[in-house]
Amino acid sequence: MRNLAAYTIPFVGLKLGKHQFEYDIDNKFFEHFEYDDLNSANVKIDLFLEKKTTMMELTFKASGAVNVNCDITNEPYNQPIEGSLYLVVKFGEEYNDENEDLLILPHGEYEINVQQYIYELIVLSVPLKRVHPGVEDGTLDSDVLDKLEELSISNNESKNDEDEIDPRWDKLKNLLNDK
Repeated sequence: MRNLAAYTIPFVGLKLGKHQFEYDIDNKFFEHFEYDDLNSANVKIDLFLEKKTTMMELTFKASGAVNVNCDITNEPYNQPIEGSLYLVVKFGEEYNDENEDLLILPHGEYEINVQQYIYELIVLSVPLKRVHPGVEDGTLDSDVLDKLEELSISNNESKNDEDEIDPRWDKLKNLLNDK
């Protein structure tokens, strides 16, 4: 996968200390990753990079909303998301990203691309179970919800079934009481 130039930070020219970067993420970002679970995205990423003599510390903070489909009704809605990610970047003999909190770049590297970390932060900030707020508070009017309500077993029907007990069960209960 090709790296997007907008998410590449040339750290070799940065002074020691703290630096801030901001990214506005929309659908084009997710099209690059061929990720189509989101209808649309409007997420702001604040990246704080602290450059030290032998390492760098990156703190990502995501806030915004993504438009997703409800798992129950398939109705689209805006899901607010918040998330953060902390990453330490050190230098070593070869590239190593096996540890999720530590990235090792080869000596002589002069830039870092953060697009994969931003992508993972946003995708993992979306809840696993996506439920439209209207489903939770009962204000959503949907054909799917009407059909689910129609097909569900209501409490009244189950109580009527308990009142009409099959007489064979009564005979079996008598066997237990005859001891």
